[in-house]
Amino acid sequence: MANENQGAGADEGTYYVPAQSKWPIVATVGLFLTLVGAGMMMNSMSAQTSDATGHYVFFAGSLIMAWMLFGWFGDVIRESRAGLYSAQMDRSFRWGMGWFIFSEVMFFAAFFGTLFFIRFFAVPWLGGEGDKGVSQMLWPGFEAQWPLMTNPDPEAFPGPRELVNPWTLPLINTILLVTSSVTCTKAHHALVADNRSSTKTWLMLTLILGFVFLVVQGYEYYHAYHELGLTLNSGIYGSTFFMLTGFHGAHVTLGAIMLTIMYIRIAKGHFTARNHFGFEAAAWYWHFVDVVWIGLFLFVYIL
Repeated sequence: MANENQGAGADEGTYYVPAQSKWPIVATVGLFLTLVGAGMMMNSMSAQTSDATGHYVFFAGSLIMAWMLFGWFGDVIRESRAGLYSAQMDRSFRWGMGWFIFSEVMFFAAFFGTLFFIRFFAVPWLGGEGDKGVSQMLWPGFEAQWPLMTNPDPEAFPGPRELVNPWTLPLINTILLVTSSVTCTKAHHALVADNRSSTKTWLMLTLILGFVFLVVQGYEYYHAYHELGLTLNSGIYGSTFFMLTGFHGAHVTLGAIMLTIMYIRIAKGHFTARNHFGFEAAAWYWHFVDVVWIGLFLFVYIL
């Protein structure tokens, strides 16, 4: 994820072919174990058993994935700084990152689509829209509304006592992320101007804002579980709430890790004013998670 010495050893008419690598097969093994472990953990939770095998498998897969990412990106950085990459390779990196972010857009589009389907189709249908007799026979007195505070079967799935106030912690987190996008852009402009001191300052501010966001979200989850009764077991609203905000939090964590690595690399003297795609890719990703949060703030917390 770096092209700071692009073209030093390659011209426009060549294309760098990397040497054979063990990292693709390592990634395959890591992904397989991670997904198998996650599936075992979910089955154990649904069956309400104390089997911890899934946790160990998931942890092992995560460690392998971390090793793979550290090693593979390390190889890319060394190759780039050795001047092995041409302008064509730089375009390949940009297209690759663009498609990766597009896949993430589709990932969240699926979850937002689930939320909209539940709100505008499933809940009204359960409330009797289209066939009121069937609905009243199954759940007498059920009223369709969103957010769903009273579930069709409140004994099995008790609804939340209260909802998260969007104008408290969620608003604070919105301000934090929007501000972090500004500081990240300022860091990029400083890097283009070859002002490394300013770049590090603005990037450090971005990281602080990102990590504070995660701390605030963690406290919000604690508040929701212990004081509001809003949990994963509180019906479809709780499920969609934690599914969307939880996956977003995971992406913020990933983006913060990427920017942390960029900070370390800038401190070590990597990148130039003209060639710094490693930083640009991390910045693209950070702006993406910020935009997703705006959608979450509007459609999960407010509307």
